[in-house]
Amino acid sequence: MQPDLSGARWRKSSLSADGPSCVEMAFVGNDVAVRDTKNRDGGTLIFRRNDWTTFVNGIKNGHLDDLA
Repeated sequence: MQPDLSGARWRKSSLSADGPSCVEMAFVGNDVAVRDTKNRDGGTLIFRRNDWTTFVNGIKNGHLDDLA
């Protein structure tokens, strides 16, 4: 079931400044919503918060560096 995103507080990295090539995310209950800033109406990916945390920690720890 899709969470209600009507009250979502979207944010993007401060490193992206005003650039359009970013993603933004919002915490919505126990989920994290992610969307493309270039096409905000193009769809939203929904992750469980614990899966999002694992993903972010993997990035911080360099576990995804070989994918670039």
